[in-house]
Amino acid sequence: MASYDDDWTDTQRALYDECYRAGGEWAEDPDTPSDDVQHVINLAEADDDAFNDAEIDYPPLVDAVTQASGVDVTSVPARHDDPGFRGFADGVRDAVADDVFGL
Repeated sequence: MASYDDDWTDTQRALYDECYRAGGEWAEDPDTPSDDVQHVINLAEADDDAFNDAEIDYPPLVDAVTQASGVDVTSVPARHDDPGFRGFADGVRDAVADDVFGL
């Protein structure tokens, strides 16, 4: 389910949508280790204050943002107001069943 910030531009919404799709596909891939899925869910559930303006270089997330944006990125801001981070994390979280991973 799309979870946009009200002040996002159409470009930011499109980035969210593409990263959401990529996150869901990645989580549903049988070759994706369940520990990796749990890691992203933990990131999605964390409070932004826990990140202290960190950048994440987690390869599936970076690849999703790079592909969606067309810009070669090496890290993504670990903030829920970042459309790439939030889109990927939301996509992963929504792709797994509610009874999986303690959701």
